[in-house]
Amino acid sequence: MSSNRHWMYTRIRNGLLTEEFLAGLETFIQFATSQHSWMDGERIKCPCKQRKCQNTKFLDVPTVKFHLAKYGFVSDYYVWRFQGECNVSVDVDRDVGGPSQMDNEEASNAFHTMVMDAAGPEFNVDEIEETPNPEAQNFYDMLKAADQELWLGSKKHSQLSLVARLMSLKSENHISEKCFNQFTELLKEVAPEDNLVPDNFYETKRLLRGMGLPVQKIDCCKNNCMIYWESDIDMTTCKFCAHPRFKQTSSGATKRQKTNVAYKKMYYFPLLPGLQRLYASNATANDMKWHAKSVEDGIMRHPSDSLAWKHFNDTYPNFASEIRNVRLGLCTDGFQPFGQSGQQYSSWPVILTTYNLPPWMCMKEEYMFLTVLVPGPKNPKEKIDVFLQPLIVELNQLWEVGVQTYDISKKQNFQMRAALMWTVSDFPAYSMLSGWSTAGRLACPYCMDKSDAFTLKHSGKQSWFDNHRKFLPPNHPFRRNKTAFFKNRAVTTEAPPVRSGYDILAEIETLGLKKVTELDAAEVNGFISKTCGWKKRSIFWDLPYWSSHLVRHNLDVMHIEKNVFDNVFNTVLDVTGKTKDTYKSREELNDYCRRPELKQNLVTRKFPKACYTLDKPAREALCEWVRNLKFPDGYASNMSRCVDMKKLKLFGMKSHDCHVFMQS
Repeated sequence: MSSNRHWMYTRIRNGLLTEEFLAGLETFIQFATSQHSWMDGERIKCPCKQRKCQNTKFLDVPTVKFHLAKYGFVSDYYVWRFQGECNVSVDVDRDVGGPSQMDNEEASNAFHTMVMDAAGPEFNVDEIEETPNPEAQNFYDMLKAADQELWLGSKKHSQLSLVARLMSLKSENHISEKCFNQFTELLKEVAPEDNLVPDNFYETKRLLRGMGLPVQKIDCCKNNCMIYWESDIDMTTCKFCAHPRFKQTSSGATKRQKTNVAYKKMYYFPLLPGLQRLYASNATANDMKWHAKSVEDGIMRHPSDSLAWKHFNDTYPNFASEIRNVRLGLCTDGFQPFGQSGQQYSSWPVILTTYNLPPWMCMKEEYMFLTVLVPGPKNPKEKIDVFLQPLIVELNQLWEVGVQTYDISKKQNFQMRAALMWTVSDFPAYSMLSGWSTAGRLACPYCMDKSDAFTLKHSGKQSWFDNHRKFLPPNHPFRRNKTAFFKNRAVTTEAPPVRSGYDILAEIETLGLKKVTELDAAEVNGFISKTCGWKKRSIFWDLPYWSSHLVRHNLDVMHIEKNVFDNVFNTVLDVTGKTKDTYKSREELNDYCRRPELKQNLVTRKFPKACYTLDKPAREALCEWVRNLKFPDGYASNMSRCVDMKKLKLFGMKSHDCHVFMQS
């Protein structure tokens, strides 16, 4: 390749790519694709100016050409020319002024150093294949031992596939253990001799035990004050409320006492084994590196395209340099497992999502890890942090130290680290996770103490009406409008600036807030005041990188969409008991707004119908239209079942149905 590379830095002239640059680019691509020793399959390194490329990232040839045409070559770009297996010379363009020459020995040393620096820690010059670490090897040996023929010549099922199928049938059809044992005895009788069919349910569980993921059962205080874990594992009473750990039960004629039966238990499923198995399987190991292969074209397809992800990469370049390090998202919500029976029991699962995977995989059930199961029967509220302690400890370990993991796609061991990027929840759960109260005048997590909310005179409720105009551009005409919004009011104030995690953490420390694991119930509930919305110091601040995040908590759009849909349509359809257009709201409407057409008629003492409220023929037409809607399979549920033609209203729509209805 020519030593004159002036064309690299004369890319654009009069707003167009120069012919010299295009010709040189083609020559460069031909040269780069001829050096098979330094390629990753069909991909070459991209030397464009983007921070994430700069001759460190392998991309396909069309993408590299597009990047170089759009962004240009990185400044002071080094190019190496090969002259045989042992003789290597290097041309180094230090600037546009021209090349400098080095002898072969210096060039060879410079070549090796530059390649290793540019390639990053995931690049292996010799492509050395390593044997799995002992833990991974034990797992592979277990799979190999279990994946044997049931008998000589058996092709359809192995021992592993049979026991997995049997356990699935038992779970799906609620088969008793006695029936299961009789079933395996029958299978063993009809199968040829010397078969590997398990003898009974116990043998089946023993075969699958090593392949399952571990679970820890941890005793809890009945009042959610603490968990009996680590240094508190031997305690028999709660150190906050003094409630006993174990309940005393008696049975039988002799009334013998049975001890060590805890009042409440939580379940913790360690995160580490699940993440290691994603790299141990050929089905997922390559996909765990997908996030680093996405093309930057300004389109948001995946969390890796977000500013928060890129900001984290810039803040922690050592973590970002290993693309196999894991990025996680945490979500939680309450559900009623016994809702059909009418029993009130609120359980809170905490689920972690692996964002390394592509978008069509990371939201699949099999790649979402249930890590904590908070027991009921009551909502844990602010004390959810008590149950998150084991998870935070494991996340800190994965961040600071990591764990040796075997990547089967490269047949190499590496030190895997992990980071929690953010949480995803609805608004009440946001309060539980972040520590900011979402009730009262200071409920807005963005405005915080700069909120313009006010209390309605008659109902006493908090209102955020007309709080949005301060976010408009300074010269926007809506800011000066004194009729369409809050009457006789023009808005000149600016929106409060976005507060960084460092600022919020400094405020929490200034206030002297403590974690709920260090406070009793009276202290937790007694801190909230009208001037401060903080209820606690969230346990997530124990993560060393949490304050540097650009985004720490996300609100689940599906929950919000359903609430908006229900309120809007119940008001438009004038559903009794659910509409927001009530007598009380009408009475104080004109105290704040100029809406004379909605005032009460002093003669009839009635309020006129609003223009947005549908009359009976319009409601009938709408309900009939919804009842006849048809969607492709899997797009939405059958909405015809959500129409009540007698009361002319919509009911029973799931969150996804509301999303489809509002978007489509």
